[in-house]
Amino acid sequence: MNADILNRKGATSPKDVPADILALIERGKIPTVNLGESMAVDNFILLETILRDNGMLLDISELKNDPLNRKLMTCYRNIGRFLLKYPQTLDVFSYHESDIARCWACLAYGFRETDMETRLELIMPFADDIHMGVREMAWMALRDDISKDVKRAVELLLPWTKSPSAYIRRCASEATRPRGVWCAHIQELKDSPEKGLAILEPLRSDPHKYVQDSVANWLNDASKSRPEWVVEITDRWTKESPTKETAKICKRALRTINKK
Repeated sequence: MNADILNRKGATSPKDVPADILALIERGKIPTVNLGESMAVDNFILLETILRDNGMLLDISELKNDPLNRKLMTCYRNIGRFLLKYPQTLDVFSYHESDIARCWACLAYGFRETDMETRLELIMPFADDIHMGVREMAWMALRDDISKDVKRAVELLLPWTKSPSAYIRRCASEATRPRGVWCAHIQELKDSPEKGLAILEPLRSDPHKYVQDSVANWLNDASKSRPEWVVEITDRWTKESPTKETAKICKRALRTINKK
């Protein structure tokens, strides 16, 4: 593949994605490089192409005709549910060059009927994916489990905070955010953010900005319902961990409080 194509910056608006680039993405030949490209994709062209290329002639007409699938995340989730009905598809989509295909597979595992520990094992490779979009799907796929049993989720995610991969460490924080982005809130953590503190403590001086931002955003989420708790935590961290990393996290964590 041409290096200029692989290293492209990508159009930020879906309407500006060049036709040749869009065709390559929808044929599963190249990954997207930003949200603008992802939003331009006809997901059903991509789905049909991957199925056909792998000799899987499945009927997707019901998916294509459902008006609810005009919304991007609804479409992704419903394709994930569709793939889960056909387990033979999951390996193909999990390791496909297309980041969108891997997103669908990740969500499929999120819908799989299994215990939380097994689901985390299935989702972990997606949390460590090279593509940011797939990593976002990983924590989204875990939110329902976390909401249902915060205590167990924190116990199971705690080893992730010790991972050598910054991506996996970040997922432990991002998946448990009380509010988060593009997701349902976790009311238990909004009311009692201390229940998630075990996830944050090992990350309070993390060297990777990707993790730092997530930890700060976690605390900023909490500050909207429990500002006094966030002030207490950041004061303690500043004293116990006088590093530039902790200072950055605390400053960003307090941004909503400091606006008042």
